[in-house]
Amino acid sequence: MSEHETPSAWRKSSFSQGGACVEWSYSKSAVYVRDSKDPSRRTIEFTHSEWRAFIERVKFGDSDFNTGTGCRPTG
Repeated sequence: MSEHETPSAWRKSSFSQGGACVEWSYSKSAVYVRDSKDPSRRTIEFTHSEWRAFIERVKFGDSDFNTGTGCRPTG
């Protein structure tokens, strides 16, 4: 995570089944993603514009993310 920044509360998809999803959080300058099964591992950091582009691709089906695991984007 960016130095001197505290992310907001971690959020998980309402479609998460048994914790087998990712969690996300945000701060003023970034969005953070982590594995909900092992939150102590490293997080992935995105700029807000990178995160918006990712979400748009998922919303419009322009991805290979649908693996049938029950983890789907919300919103």
